Amino acid sequence: MKTKFNELLEFPCVLNFKVMGLAVPNLADLIIAVLQKDTPADYAPKIKPSSKGTYHSVSIAVTVTSQEHIEKLYKDLSAIDEVRYVL
Repeated sequence: MKTKFNELLEFPCVLNFKVMGLAVPNLADLIIAVLQKDTPADYAPKIKPSSKGTYHSVSIAVTVTSQEHIEKLYKDLSAIDEVRYVL
């Protein structure tokens, strides 16, 4: 990835990830399981359903330590089958 996080952020810092995926009951649990591998913490995800109920948007604050850490989290979260977008 060609990102400029190192130029824009001071690490460590808290970033709010927004993950959009299929409206399955365990979507937030799948996301938290991925985050716990590299960034163990007590997460409090906020879940918002789409207007038709087909998708869920999960917002979650994560403390990141480097540009590489951010890029790894984006990659790992995107690899979840139920996830459609990571912002």
